[in-house]
Amino acid sequence: MRELKTIDVAERRRLRGLLFDLDDTLLEHGKLTKEAFETLCWLRDAGVSLIGVTGRPVAWARVLTPMWPVDALVAENGALSVIREGGRPVVDDRLDGPTRAARRSRLLEIIDRLRARCPGLERSDDCDGRVSDYTFDIGEFRSAGKDLVAQALAAAAALGARTTVSSVHLHVTLDHDDKSTGTLRLLAKRFGVDPGRARFEFAYVGDSSNDAPCFGAFRTSVGVSNLRGRFSLPPRFVTEGARSTGFVETAHCLFGDRY
Repeated sequence: MRELKTIDVAERRRLRGLLFDLDDTLLEHGKLTKEAFETLCWLRDAGVSLIGVTGRPVAWARVLTPMWPVDALVAENGALSVIREGGRPVVDDRLDGPTRAARRSRLLEIIDRLRARCPGLERSDDCDGRVSDYTFDIGEFRSAGKDLVAQALAAAAALGARTTVSSVHLHVTLDHDDKSTGTLRLLAKRFGVDPGRARFEFAYVGDSSNDAPCFGAFRTSVGVSNLRGRFSLPPRFVTEGARSTGFVETAHCLFGDRY
């Protein structure tokens, strides 16, 4: 990984948008700071496309998309997205209602069996707002040891579910999307951006293992300095600052000459 400040001018100038994780990237221990929000505002004023990409529930995205200066939010690690249509938040789900309901019912059956096998797991506080996955708190308000997380990953796989680990949650799902597939689908379907172009025209900034698909999918990939987890392909650049400070640093390094 290179220091972000060493990025080439030509690479910066071809960017048209910024994709960003929320927890421990845009947010500072769960809070949106004044500096981070002001940065979103000036990026929007500068004509930069802004899309948040998070593991958080689609219910959160429905609230935040109209409130924040963003074009859309990708939620639940790529399974669903929320955009604005006529000023209203609209959920984009590739599954129809009955199919989604049947998949949700099957997932909850698996969760009951998983909790029986791993009684130490604690449900996350935002589960009620989720549609495609179920999450356990492993680092937000509770701490789960590495052995428990490893046990849960193995048990979920044995039950036929997929898992994703973020800095705060263990996600269990029956969907096959990740942050990169969900984001690229949104860019193509709703904004008409060819996936091949998106790779070079959008930067991605994140901090955790569930950001790895986007670190691989987008050429200009940035990790804030609190980056942690195991990555098959790490980000190309890293910031000096952590969390929201790293996000602000990313914005200024990539787009500062447009403000």
